[in-house]
Amino acid sequence: MKKLGLVVGCLLLGTVAGAYFYHAESFAPAVQQTMVPKPDAQSSPVSEHSEHTGPEHADPDHQHKPSETSAPHEAEHDHEKEADKLAMATEQIAKSNIAVQRVEPGVLHSRLSVPGTVIPDRNRVGRVPSKVVGTVAELRKRLGDQVKSGEVIAMLDSREVADAKSEYIAATVNLGLQETLFQREKTLWDKRVSSEQRLLRAEAIFQEAQVRRDLAKQKLSALGVSDESIASLKSGAGELKGLERYEIKAPISGRIVEQLVDIGTPMGGEGQAHELYAIADLSKVWIELIVSPQDLHLIKEGQQISLGDTGSGTIIFTSPVLNQDTRSARVIASVDNEDGAWRPGSFVTADIAVSEEKADLVIPKTALQTIEGQSRVFVRTPEGFETRQVTIGKDDGSTVEVLSGLEAGEPIAVANTFLLKAELGKSEAQHDH
Repeated sequence: MKKLGLVVGCLLLGTVAGAYFYHAESFAPAVQQTMVPKPDAQSSPVSEHSEHTGPEHADPDHQHKPSETSAPHEAEHDHEKEADKLAMATEQIAKSNIAVQRVEPGVLHSRLSVPGTVIPDRNRVGRVPSKVVGTVAELRKRLGDQVKSGEVIAMLDSREVADAKSEYIAATVNLGLQETLFQREKTLWDKRVSSEQRLLRAEAIFQEAQVRRDLAKQKLSALGVSDESIASLKSGAGELKGLERYEIKAPISGRIVEQLVDIGTPMGGEGQAHELYAIADLSKVWIELIVSPQDLHLIKEGQQISLGDTGSGTIIFTSPVLNQDTRSARVIASVDNEDGAWRPGSFVTADIAVSEEKADLVIPKTALQTIEGQSRVFVRTPEGFETRQVTIGKDDGSTVEVLSGLEAGEPIAVANTFLLKAELGKSEAQHDH
């Protein structure tokens, strides 16, 4: 029994000892790791195990690298700033007809839109009549030709004119004769050779000849014969040819819009033609506007009208009488038409400026372009242009108020800005590639 007890005791003692050594070995690595000193800059490299576990062995360049989120953001910001600029030489700007003007205070106009019809300016329309009875001998101008005031545009053969010219020539010859006789009698009277009665009779006949000559000249003037033609009339067989020819001259400068006769057409008689041409000067035209009675109180002579982006004019007449059929008022505006864009008979819509409101900053509506859903303008820079986002306010159709984004005096593009928008798009596309 004693031997059995010793054996059991030895076994228990061995089990406890083994457990002790087992736990001591398991804690040894942890204790060693806590006791390892931190290597300085001159110390030798640590073991592979410590390189991957210690925080002090992280990437040495980690503190010098930029943040992964901030770098793309700054690059994107620089890209957007660069994309707003457009390099363009002064010669290219001038060649593209890109007008530049400075931002200034201005006035916004409240407008009333009304329909209208283009008609010729009645003060610039001329009819070419025939004042004598005759036959068309020449037509020197055709339909559509340009003529100048006083230019001979047709010739007539007229017996009436021939008779009037013959009468004038006869009166002129007779006046010369009576003047000679009067001077002769006056000389004789001065010498006391002739009687006073003969002198008085010669003077009366001479004065009568003057009256007849003057009446013949007035008759020619009434027929439309010019003073130059009358002065050229002289006595003599050679000068009597072509007395029947009658010149027709243009009363105004303009364009022939109607040709009413042909060569050989009889003129001036009963049932015959009385006009040869109609001439119109379309450098100015009228716009006949139809304004309803409820809006008539807003319309005044002298107000400006706008015909979109292509023209403008001034109201020159407001009828005090309403049209009985349409119950509307007739309003006439005068519009410049040097380029011939407005053709009589065409329909238009006119905007009438009926009130005004001052604004701190205004720009032409043509200066605005929509880029990426934003209202932008092109500001002139030494290198070319740069886009600037603006906040716009009231709009009168041609001018817009600027609330923010621009300062007074800044130069901006106001014409052909769509070309700048196209160039900006090309520049962005090339930059992206």
